[in-house]
Amino acid sequence: MSAQVGQSRWHGLLVNAALLAMALVSIAPLLWMLSVSFMPAGEASRFPPPLLPSALSLDNYREMFGRTGMARNFANSVLVSVAITLGSLLFNTLAGYAFAKLRFVGRERVFQLLLAALVIPAQVAMLPLFLLMKQLGLVNSYAGVVVPALAGVFGIFLVRQYARSIPDELLEAARIDGAGEWRIFFQIVLPMLKPVLVTLAIFTFMAAWNDFMWPLIVLTDQEHYTLPVALASLSREHIMDVEMMMAGAVVTVIPVLLLFLLLQRYYIQGLLLGSVKG
Repeated sequence: MSAQVGQSRWHGLLVNAALLAMALVSIAPLLWMLSVSFMPAGEASRFPPPLLPSALSLDNYREMFGRTGMARNFANSVLVSVAITLGSLLFNTLAGYAFAKLRFVGRERVFQLLLAALVIPAQVAMLPLFLLMKQLGLVNSYAGVVVPALAGVFGIFLVRQYARSIPDELLEAARIDGAGEWRIFFQIVLPMLKPVLVTLAIFTFMAAWNDFMWPLIVLTDQEHYTLPVALASLSREHIMDVEMMMAGAVVTVIPVLLLFLLLQRYYIQGLLLGSVKG
């Protein structure tokens, strides 16, 4: 019996050691990126590259925000990401609830078509979407980035799966008491959807913050660039300024990384609930 306990303990230690090693390998590039961002100019270009800065310096961050206008790009990313997140919560929640609980002609057919759209690569739709934005006069504007992201098939599917777990008897009782559909949605359904809404908000904000391709296509004025696009543009002008590039990468990565770490429990909980309910 003691031998089995000893083997089980050693097995647990080996598994934990392997997981720790993989975690260190995964996080090592991020730690080195953070270290390089505080190095004096030119230090990261030495061979072999140093792991830690010889002296902590904030010059890279001062130059990036002071001379390159990255502060405006940061504000652009915040504005676009928050707008997309709020709009996505509104439209995806309404659509998901409708597909889950409201009866209308062609409901299942339309939902099946939406699910079929998931297999179509997003890049295929970018050209017709750009032409549509051009016809609407939304090219080179924040609206051109926000409007196409206001509703997504994944968000509708996630909300629908969770909303199906709401008892029909509860909604029927509210209708019998004279409550309208909007009142039922905002006072009964919306509070019950809170876990999946948190998950959808995190997912949407992270996707909007990290999005590079669509803002690059639809935005032409550098003043409207979001952080990923501005960082790519900056790398072409300062390709040798490794330290400043790493500072820009830190500013781009840290906010969304902290958001995920702080709300990770709600994110995973919402995904699991949405996958097993309904």
